[in-house]
Amino acid sequence: MPEHLAVGVQDRILTIRLNRPEKKNALTFEMYAGLTEALSKADGDPAFRVALITGTPDCFTAGNDLADFAAAQPGQVSPAIRYLETLAATAKPVVAAVAGVAIGIGTTMLLHCVLVYAAASARLQLPLANLGLCPEAASSALLPALMGTHRAAELLLLGEPFGAEAARDLGIVNQVVADGDLLATATAKAQQLAQKPPRALRTTKMLLKCGQAEVIKQAMSREGEQFAALLEGPEAKEALAAFLERRKPDFSRF
Repeated sequence: MPEHLAVGVQDRILTIRLNRPEKKNALTFEMYAGLTEALSKADGDPAFRVALITGTPDCFTAGNDLADFAAAQPGQVSPAIRYLETLAATAKPVVAAVAGVAIGIGTTMLLHCVLVYAAASARLQLPLANLGLCPEAASSALLPALMGTHRAAELLLLGEPFGAEAARDLGIVNQVVADGDLLATATAKAQQLAQKPPRALRTTKMLLKCGQAEVIKQAMSREGEQFAALLEGPEAKEALAAFLERRKPDFSRF
């Protein structure tokens, strides 16, 4: 595993911790490859019943490592795409425990987890349009289905942060708990799942998701094409340069 991922096993639960606190757990291409490997291993090994994804106590993830993306060559973002495809296709239940910031993919990946628990401190955000980019992880299809087009547009176009309570009311989060209780709560729910008949769990998850499977596949394909094109475009280059130079981006010439 990459050094910024901590993977542990207990009670048939594979726990994957994003562990890059000095960068707010921003996800590098190497971390994406490690996440894909861990989820694939859990899905194919009968010793594991459930996967639990979490971050550090004060941060889930600040999203993509923008320095990685700014330096990426065409097609080099594929580790992120493979991770999202793997997460969406995982047959076993995936539980998420979210504290602090969950930005960009830190929010969209939650749409593919069966249970999501958020600390009261959690602050979610989908600022992709602000970065000259477009939705990912089939969020352009899943968010409108979950909350309606107007609310989805508010999240995706304005890109403003929203809290744990709002995330629960929008259907992204199952339950909001005190910060100190987050990991214990999510782990207890994962343990409940791990004690149930495994085939029944996989079948139930498949049935819950089967109506969305083709929608997700097509949305990810559309989003991936547009995301790659936008990433190579001048608006994203300006947004990423402004981020790295710690200045406000200027989109007035576009």
